[in-house]
Amino acid sequence: MTASAPDDNEALVLRFIAAMSANDAEGAAMCLGPDAFTLAKGFSRFTGKRQYETIVGTINAFREIVPSGLRLEVGSVTAADERVVVEAEGNALTSAGKPYCNQYCFVFTVRDGLIRQVNEYFCTRLAEEVLWPLVEAAGAGAGAD
Repeated sequence: MTASAPDDNEALVLRFIAAMSANDAEGAAMCLGPDAFTLAKGFSRFTGKRQYETIVGTINAFREIVPSGLRLEVGSVTAADERVVVEAEGNALTSAGKPYCNQYCFVFTVRDGLIRQVNEYFCTRLAEEVLWPLVEAAGAGAGAD
């Protein structure tokens, strides 16, 4: 197992954020290790652990739910060793024409040049109120494992 430089890890994470923000599932997938998972923290139908296939599938499903993309604007990035922390704000418009402007903190773990884990912190109440009806209508479900 080789360690990546913090600058390399930061660049990888920012490529992932840009791909996720633009609903680019293929681009996001290239940044993830096959064992990657996200862990959305909080208490809602959006929280829980999601494995690689669900991460990529969710980004793909967001093409219909949030066709504008999340349009994440990165506020700050802190990288040390295998950890990269990103604070960002989204400025999306849903397929129903409703604004979805959430705030996020992502804590990434990078090993061997790929993202292995993402802890996600965001306003789950806002996500539930704005996005969940669209997720249900699309039959996508939250997909937590």
